[in-house]
Amino acid sequence: MSITTGRKAELINSFGTKAGDTGSPEVQIAILSERITNLTEHFKSHVKDNHSRRGLLKLVSQRRQLLDYLKRTEESRYKSIIEKLGIRR
Repeated sequence: MSITTGRKAELINSFGTKAGDTGSPEVQIAILSERITNLTEHFKSHVKDNHSRRGLLKLVSQRRQLLDYLKRTEESRYKSIIEKLGIRR
């Protein structure tokens, strides 16, 4: 359910604005999106896992807050991250 360090490093390299950038909203949103997709796959085989479902809702809420912040401050970065991750369809 958690992401490997290698995959996390790939996300940081592809979405970071500079080397070692782990705090920018784009990187945080990308990491949260990866965790959300992993949990979504987990629920396909573990339907009654309600404790993890609560964690998923918290992750989705946290990603939503970061996306709202990014939209409020810099809409161009918001649009680019949504397009890269394919969040909004």
